[in-house]
Amino acid sequence: MRELILLRHAHAEPAGTGQADLDRPLSAVGLAEAEAAGKWLKENKLLPDCVLCSPARRTRETLEAVLGITGYTEQKLEDGVYDATPGTLIGLVADRTDVQRLLVVGHNPGLEQLVPFLTDGSSSDYRGMPPGGIAVLSFEGESAIEPGAATLTQFWWP
Repeated sequence: MRELILLRHAHAEPAGTGQADLDRPLSAVGLAEAEAAGKWLKENKLLPDCVLCSPARRTRETLEAVLGITGYTEQKLEDGVYDATPGTLIGLVADRTDVQRLLVVGHNPGLEQLVPFLTDGSSSDYRGMPPGGIAVLSFEGESAIEPGAATLTQFWWP
């Protein structure tokens, strides 16, 4: 069984005047949420083998806080995760079928839309992922990364 862990970035500061969305940092609350996410992953023995992370500052800071608790692993900043559609995310995940447990740190609406798409093939019924939220999806054996192929095994938020 392979696992895909989706982590939405924690709460970020609003953009300042002239500040690009990519440059928004975590807020103090967001840092606490990211640390709580790392603790939850570690307590549940959900340590990733590899991480794909959006290049946005808030996702990088979320990941840094998480890995500071869980321990460091292979990681790659992936431009495609920022502002990604579920289709883009599936493509990125499918490119890493060599990884047993992949963590993707990204944004809504892509992450919150990806969960029902992978679990039941739905593209319109999703409930959201709060900041710092984690969804753990499992794939049996060598199942393809495609709509309806996954099982949502855990969902957590700070």
